[in-house]
Amino acid sequence: MNSLKTLTEFARTNLNSVSEVRHKSFLIMSLGSVVLAGAFGLTSCKKGEEKTPLPPEPPARAAVEKNFVDLNEKQSSAFVIKPVGLANFTAQFTAYGSIDFNGNASVQVFTPYQGKIIQTFFDLGDTVSKGQPLYTVDSPDLATAESALLSARGVFDLANATLGRAKELYAARSISLKELEQNTSEQNAAEAALKAAREGVRIYGKSAAEIQKLESDRKIDSVLAVLSPINGQVVTRNAQPGLLVQPGNAPAPYVVADVVNKWLIINASEEDSTKLHVGQDLEVNVPVLPNESFRGRIKVVGSVVDPSTRTVLVRADVSDPKKILRSGMYATYLVKGDNVVKGIGVPEDALAREGDGTSSIWVTEDGRRMFKRTVTLGLKSNGLVQITNGLKEGERVATTGAIFLSNMLEIDK
Repeated sequence: MNSLKTLTEFARTNLNSVSEVRHKSFLIMSLGSVVLAGAFGLTSCKKGEEKTPLPPEPPARAAVEKNFVDLNEKQSSAFVIKPVGLANFTAQFTAYGSIDFNGNASVQVFTPYQGKIIQTFFDLGDTVSKGQPLYTVDSPDLATAESALLSARGVFDLANATLGRAKELYAARSISLKELEQNTSEQNAAEAALKAAREGVRIYGKSAAEIQKLESDRKIDSVLAVLSPINGQVVTRNAQPGLLVQPGNAPAPYVVADVVNKWLIINASEEDSTKLHVGQDLEVNVPVLPNESFRGRIKVVGSVVDPSTRTVLVRADVSDPKKILRSGMYATYLVKGDNVVKGIGVPEDALAREGDGTSSIWVTEDGRRMFKRTVTLGLKSNGLVQITNGLKEGERVATTGAIFLSNMLEIDK
């Protein structure tokens, strides 16, 4: 019995131990599940945060942007500070054209009669004066004219001598009045023929002295000198010794042009042509001569619109005293309107162009602290720019060094 009781207690004790072990295992498994669930929950929360971010914090208060620079005495002395005032401005616009020789002072120098060139005296680019010989031609027509002159002179001399004798004979009552009058008529006809023959030689370019020498020497000179009709410069030369030339047969042996007074040829649009009129002054600039400026005046405004290009031909006279413009050069011209507008004007150097396309100017009261101010620009005239907004008359501004001050402000920031 004792043995049975002992076995029964041992079994009960072991059974309790197994139950406790099972209970503890269950608790451990439950705790593990809670931990895993917690970890999974945290992971899910993190993934949820990625998908739905937290609302952003309210933005911090923006700092006030600095818009002034302080200068020391030495820096201040480097700037020119002046009060702004009113100036006159005129509406203006820029357009394009090309330079050409003055067609009214550009001459193709042809020989007046057919002949062969013997000698040339000027080369391309040489300056010539009116009346200077450009080239000589051996002209058979001139030889014929001189021959006719010498013949007419011989007839005239004979008629003069005959008339002289007739007068003496008439005085001696040796001939009748009718014979004297006949001799007088013949002498008058011979004189008229001589004058016509002289004129026939003169039109070849022979001077009165040369004609007189020809009559006295009685020697034919068929060399014709072709003279320059104007003062100018040789801009084209096709003449060579031995070349046969004829009147009006292109190309001309020489072309002489006035290179001081040139033309600006403008093909103005229909809109621009309404703003141009005869007598209007132009400021002409050539891109290849950036340091030069020329003055022009409109001479002709066409009355017909080209149906192909829809442009109007406009011509202006341009003075070129340095003779540096070339025919065909591309040029721009500035046209100023007739209406004058008053407004606040500042020098172009007083303005600084910003990166956003605006323009700014630097204003000061004491000359040391410079305030940057954005302004609105208007017309330009005589080196001044009109300020339509942002500046008042009498305010002091830095008329130079605006870009330098803008750079200083960027460095201070």
